[in-house]
Amino acid sequence: MKNSSGRRTNKELLLKGVKYLAYTVALMFTAPVVLYQAFKNQEHPWYLPVLIVGAILALAAIAMGFFSIKTVVDALFGKASRKEN
Repeated sequence: MKNSSGRRTNKELLLKGVKYLAYTVALMFTAPVVLYQAFKNQEHPWYLPVLIVGAILALAAIAMGFFSIKTVVDALFGKASRKEN
């Protein structure tokens, strides 16, 4: 499939980006669940470690979201690979 600039879509990179999007979706559901469990059990001795893990998962979901979208955009509109030159 050719995009507007006449280059072909990098299918390998596109599949990698879709895989990263799947990881992002998993993190987007996991992080709020972990944070909810932490805030629900504030008197528990494991409150702070669970809260920290939830915060790390939330930040990872945001970072993976940007990274996966960047990968998909690079696959669709990125620079020509060295093989095409």
